[in-house]
Amino acid sequence: MSDDSLLRLDRQLCFALYSASNAVTRAYRPWLDQLDLTYLQYLVMMVLWQEEGISVTGLGSQLHLDSGTLTPLLKRLEAKGLIRRGRSEHDERVRVLLLTDEGRALYEKAATIPAELRCRLSMIDEQLLSLKQACERIVDDLEAQP
Repeated sequence: MSDDSLLRLDRQLCFALYSASNAVTRAYRPWLDQLDLTYLQYLVMMVLWQEEGISVTGLGSQLHLDSGTLTPLLKRLEAKGLIRRGRSEHDERVRVLLLTDEGRALYEKAATIPAELRCRLSMIDEQLLSLKQACERIVDDLEAQP
């Protein structure tokens, strides 16, 4: 095999993204352990802190998660007493997600996490914004493909 093979691991964008994603998730773990949340549960809570009453479908769309992943995740958050599932006032068929008082209170405890993670990174704000936009572009491009 050639040393300049296109299949070298160190040449793969997918592996760099995968490794970076794992490193970020691991970095969040100590803070999220204090909140008794997994990383995916934290993402759900961030959406609800921003948009309480969002539909389950809307949440799945924002997080790029299917119902098979989302349903057990929401059940666990409900069992922890952080959210409750209800019905839309406009359409009884639509399930919406509402924060409990405990879920709202968790916001204050989580509020410092983004800044704490930011302190662990050596990139300047412009680099981080550019990286975020590049990742969003990758998602957009790949989801636009059949």
